[in-house]
Amino acid sequence: MGKGKMKFVSGVVLLLVVYVGCIAGAFFLTAHVFTVTIESLSPVLIQIINSLLGLLGAILFFSLFQMKHMAQIKQALAAITAALEKISRGDFTTHLHLGFRVSEEVEALINNINKMALELNQMEKMRQEFISNVSHEIQSPLTSIRGFAQALHNDQLSSGDRLRFISIIETESIRLSQLSDSMLKLASLEAENSKITPVAYRLDKQIKNIILACEPQWTQKKIEMEGFLDQLEITADESLMSQVWINLIHNSIKFTPESGSIRVELHRQGENAVCRVSDTGIGMTEEDRLHIFERFYKADKARNRSQQGNGLGLSIVKKIIDMHQGNIHVESIVGAGTTFTVILPLC
Repeated sequence: MGKGKMKFVSGVVLLLVVYVGCIAGAFFLTAHVFTVTIESLSPVLIQIINSLLGLLGAILFFSLFQMKHMAQIKQALAAITAALEKISRGDFTTHLHLGFRVSEEVEALINNINKMALELNQMEKMRQEFISNVSHEIQSPLTSIRGFAQALHNDQLSSGDRLRFISIIETESIRLSQLSDSMLKLASLEAENSKITPVAYRLDKQIKNIILACEPQWTQKKIEMEGFLDQLEITADESLMSQVWINLIHNSIKFTPESGSIRVELHRQGENAVCRVSDTGIGMTEEDRLHIFERFYKADKARNRSQQGNGLGLSIVKKIIDMHQGNIHVESIVGAGTTFTVILPLC
């Protein structure tokens, strides 16, 4: 039996029980009156009078019940309206709790409002954190640029110091430009109408070309670069996937010390392509590993300013892989190295 039918049957049974109870109460209350004061009434008339009194009692009972029910509905609607007004003003900490039972429909509405407020509160915290992080990332290079630009006004400055200050200003300007580009890219990827343009291409060739393009960086640090790439064709957005491999390989080069090694592997596993980028770099803690794909999160807090990134690269990587219905996970040991594993469907 469906829920609607069960509620209907329960309501009918309750109505009959109340009506019979009221008639029984009427018989009990009037029995003495009729026998003592009005002895001449016929049993049929007594039955009719008691039935009418029972009906009147049932109507009175349901009227009182309905009044109480309506009062509770009004109270619930007032509480819901007040909560929605708070939410509309930006107060997402509100939580509705009436303290009395309501219908399933009203309870479902209250639960959805509480869920909405909780999610909006989480989004607001993320927004505030995002603004704080962006402000910090922008303020840091701007402070350097302003300070060294003022120092350049000093006529007593040696040519060596002048060139060094100009180099720092240039570096910090590049940081600002990279931050702007990364933020725009992430915003573009997270837009609701953002779509990928899948094409069939050789994934092994793409990764090999990116490794070769990074050769000046890894040869400068005397890093041993190894590539074990099986021939694989994949259907994906070639341009977006290029950014994935650039980010992962650049990170490995950046955090691998001189004379270290990097190993890039690609092979087929069932209907998936599996790519691993492993290095013998500085590694990361378990806490860092859990947060590494969050925006602006930096596990490498101790690195020098010339290597500093904006903490958005791996967020972009994760977003692109998610858009391709793939997975990425990381394994790392502090001081021993890190391995990023990317799993992508072949088509």
